[in-house]
Amino acid sequence: MSIDREDLRVALELDQLVPHFQPIVSVSSGEICGFEILARWRHSSAGNIRPDVFIRIAEESGQIDLLTQRILRKALRAAPKLPAPLFLTVNLSTIQLQNMELATEFETLLTNSGFPAERLTLEITETALIVDMKRTSATIHALKSLGCRLALDDFGVGCSNLEQLQSLPFDMLKIDRSFVDSIVKSRKSRKIAASIVGLARSLGLTTVAEGIETESQADMLLWLGCQLGQGWWYGRAEAEDQITPFLNAPRHPAASAMPRPGDNWAVSSLEALPAQRLSQLQAIYAGSPVALAFLDRNLRYVSLNERYAAITGRTVQAHLGQTVEEMAPEVYPEYESYCERALGGESIHEVEINWPLSEIGHKIQTGLVSLQPAFDEANEVIGISVVVMDVARLKRRLDGMLVRDNPQRDLEDLAAKKAWTMDEVGDRVPSRANTRSSGWLSAVLPGALRIENLGWLEALHVDDLEPTMKAVKEAMLTGRPIDVEYRVSDLIGGWKWVRSRGSARHGEDGEIIRWYGSVQEIDRASRSPSPV
Repeated sequence: MSIDREDLRVALELDQLVPHFQPIVSVSSGEICGFEILARWRHSSAGNIRPDVFIRIAEESGQIDLLTQRILRKALRAAPKLPAPLFLTVNLSTIQLQNMELATEFETLLTNSGFPAERLTLEITETALIVDMKRTSATIHALKSLGCRLALDDFGVGCSNLEQLQSLPFDMLKIDRSFVDSIVKSRKSRKIAASIVGLARSLGLTTVAEGIETESQADMLLWLGCQLGQGWWYGRAEAEDQITPFLNAPRHPAASAMPRPGDNWAVSSLEALPAQRLSQLQAIYAGSPVALAFLDRNLRYVSLNERYAAITGRTVQAHLGQTVEEMAPEVYPEYESYCERALGGESIHEVEINWPLSEIGHKIQTGLVSLQPAFDEANEVIGISVVVMDVARLKRRLDGMLVRDNPQRDLEDLAAKKAWTMDEVGDRVPSRANTRSSGWLSAVLPGALRIENLGWLEALHVDDLEPTMKAVKEAMLTGRPIDVEYRVSDLIGGWKWVRSRGSARHGEDGEIIRWYGSVQEIDRASRSPSPV
């Protein structure tokens, strides 16, 4: 049975067309980020009518605006089932973009439904951009002014015009399913997809891959850096009553960030990177004795190795696409200022930062963090390279060398000893978190020129406070080694004696650039309580 415009008119009049919802998910985590609204029509005698059939009839008969409004109105009524910030997307036809009143119609729909405009994405095909571009551009900008987001659909299969992509306010690029379908088998499809991802990243756009049907396709897209995906692998378009089951269903995260399972390394490319360069980076990351990561300008993880992932206690894949704040909220306030300086082009060397490791009993892991800005060909910062050295691991190696030199002496000397570092002026001490975690200062040397700002002083015995400050200030001014003894609280009402010793490291110009030393518990039960 053939369907004509009169059938469609009657169906619209009787409100027989309904919205179905297909999930759009994060490729790395499998978490649902939104739904695409798709129109469905079940004819009383002809059965299910294919969307491409009735959409074409709607466009030819001038009923496409009415069809879109009816479908969107019903979809927005289902919006209370969608917790923020989940979004909805809906397709606009070429003909609709010629309607100068379209933005007004959408504004009315959004106002009546109460659905936030910023959570509605309007999808526009490339072919729509070549029909009366002046009128189309005016409509697109009017829709954007409402607060809606805009996606360029089926990118790569039409007459891609980069000038239009640059001039129009798009937020997303959708990779056409024709490339996704062959992305695992076809090197050409992978190159095209990688180029689209690279182009989108360089323009600050989110990439969405359509038609993902297999896990291997999802893995490959994650490797190439694609952020969002939709397709049968995640779920088919279903009626409104399936929204809640969708949200409660098991997730389908990509299994790995590289095509070979078992690699302790992953990458989500800022730009389209050739496979050879990716292999080189993989070898560097996997073989590094320190923790490595790369952050984009939004401080999102682009790549990292297993050593870095161990710091937060999450998997490598869980980091990709997430921000530093999301993965390490405890340290982000302290970490943020250094990241901002690096984004400004400054190299940051050996900043001491502590990560709480809740999975091992609320212990503290101390790392020396170095941040190096990465510049593109225009000398603009495109991200930050992060290197983290485990202080405890470095100290163990150093202690091992000392023991080999003089086993008996050093085994005795290293008992209950803790390393510390301090910058050249002593007024910035990042590692305050564990100053009271044991019977002595466990991470940093006390005593800076602006010593009144340091919370560790609360742990000192009142009789030892003034002489300790005096000894440290003298060393800071003269550059002579620090050697001071004092008492600290053991948190159960008693006091323990500790000895803190350290030396200055000098730069090429002779100026002090860093202090290094250690704090060690000592037995001073029979000695004078004043530091020496």
